[in-house]
Amino acid sequence: MPLEAPLADPLARDLAAEPVDGVSVVVPIHNEEENLPRLHEELTAALARVGKPYEIILVDDGSRDGSARLMEGIAARDGRVKLVLLRRNYGQTSALRAGMDRARFGAIVTIDGDLQNDPADIPAMVARLEEGHDLVAGWRRDRQDARLTRKLPSRLANGLIRRVTGVPIRDLGCTLKVIRREFLSELELYGDMHRFVSILMVQRGARWTEMPTSHRPRVAGVTKYGLWRTVVVLLDLITLKYLLDYSAHPMRLFGGLGLLALGVSILALLGAVGMKLAGGVDMSGNPLLLLTVLSGLSALQLFSLGLLSEVLVRIYYGRQEARTHYSVRRTANLGDEG
Repeated sequence: MPLEAPLADPLARDLAAEPVDGVSVVVPIHNEEENLPRLHEELTAALARVGKPYEIILVDDGSRDGSARLMEGIAARDGRVKLVLLRRNYGQTSALRAGMDRARFGAIVTIDGDLQNDPADIPAMVARLEEGHDLVAGWRRDRQDARLTRKLPSRLANGLIRRVTGVPIRDLGCTLKVIRREFLSELELYGDMHRFVSILMVQRGARWTEMPTSHRPRVAGVTKYGLWRTVVVLLDLITLKYLLDYSAHPMRLFGGLGLLALGVSILALLGAVGMKLAGGVDMSGNPLLLLTVLSGLSALQLFSLGLLSEVLVRIYYGRQEARTHYSVRRTANLGDEG
């Protein structure tokens, strides 16, 4: 399939229409004082075209400018704007989680607060969701960012993630997505896992599609991303690969590595003994003997780690309640929560 063609889940065919009762838009905000008035205006105009009840959940992620004050003013004027103020800067993943936890409508839209994502794309994405999809992911086909510091690292990272995970979504870094609310309870979001929401949903069996969306240059504020984020993505990718393939059966990973180490230990021991019998090589000075001991100890440690991981997995899946990864200072327009 050519890369220019819109991608969709090959298994999501003959989809039945599944309307939603409304739209909840979750916007993480960190030092976006200059963008907030226009953001509210554009979101309101776009959501009015959807023709359904809606709410806008603004999550202040520890802003140090006047963002919180502006958000409180917007919430005071518009009851459909909900406000969540976090106690400090927890990062985009926790901010998104805080907003998603308080969303009440069936379609949840995530979008950045920097106005590079165009809110005008939301109505078409919601309509696509109602065709029967569980996830509609945005694709910044004509991305308006610096080529060397933003576009090239993003393209390399997306290619690597697609190869490692086997999920062919092209733009995992695009925050603009529409998600069915029932999937939220199944998503574990912490650290910087927000960029892998699409992959986590596909792994849970979500019916998905990808739509080209508009992308605009940043006109105000300062970007929070740089080249160093590429290193973070690579480290998170290792975590994601483990979660996707081995989180339910960690012994398959650690036990496999343990068997490999044990095999190396046995071969090294046979080599050392053979050299002793054949040529009288001193065992104490033979590096193969040291390799035997180190590999044997590594095998023991890996088997032990696998057993401990299996126990922890069972404790994790048997827990009765989940803890949040953020702390809320106060809220507005959220009913009894305040």
